Amino acid sequence: MADDRTPPEEQPEETPAASEEQAPAPEAPAPEAAAEETPAAEESAAAEETPAAPEDTPTAQEAPADEATPQGDPVAAAADATPAASGDEDLEEDFVDETPRVKPEIPGIDLEVDIVEEGADPLLRGEGEDAEEATAGDSEEIADEPIAAVTIDLAAGARYRATGKRKTAIARVILIPGTGAYTINGRELDVFFPRATLQRTIRQPLEAVGYETRMDVIARMHGGGVSAQAGALRHGISRALLEADPNLRGELKRRGFLTRDPRVKERKKAGLKKARKRPQFSKR
Repeated sequence: MADDRTPPEEQPEETPAASEEQAPAPEAPAPEAAAEETPAAEESAAAEETPAAPEDTPTAQEAPADEATPQGDPVAAAADATPAASGDEDLEEDFVDETPRVKPEIPGIDLEVDIVEEGADPLLRGEGEDAEEATAGDSEEIADEPIAAVTIDLAAGARYRATGKRKTAIARVILIPGTGAYTINGRELDVFFPRATLQRTIRQPLEAVGYETRMDVIARMHGGGVSAQAGALRHGISRALLEADPNLRGELKRRGFLTRDPRVKERKKAGLKKARKRPQFSKR
């Protein structure tokens, strides 16, 4: 038992060794102190190398205010005057007449009368003198103006045939030299088309070329109604005139005589009364 115990004389020998090993520990902060000293040295060196600014150089702060903005500058004067003008405009806009409106005894008596002449387009009013003078009758006058330089061969055996269509009506037309008579399905024009409007529509192509009294029209009609047959007949006469003189295409096209009107009746839909008319809705 006595051998296993450490002799008391050996303990003091180990203690100094441990103290020697722990002694270098306080030396660790030395690098930090060196790091702190280094920036100070660098700053002092940089201050020595940096050249001093010349004293004669004027700075922007020392520049006089009078030199920056000349007294006689018109731009600056206009800029100064602008806020005042805008302030006046704001005052004018803010001013609102608060006078109460007196209700007239008869409603609408204080309103101005706006009369639109018959045949005039109300959407074109107020857009200038030319727009005010423009009316729907101008387009009709253009259609009625005769086409110049028309050369149609009116020999004894001349025949010009064409077919016109409108809706479900079909007109087969033959133009021959004559006195301006119209024969439609063996009947005269005023008998087959009693309406003056339809008669005028049919006569438009020949009147446009100036041959209304020099050519006869023979047509066979079938299908469609009265209005559709009149449109088909005009279309057929126009196409027959194009066969007689191809140079008339531009003028006839500009008047709309050569355009086949594609509008037709829309078909009936299943579950509806007509093309778009629905049965009356019943909640109960």
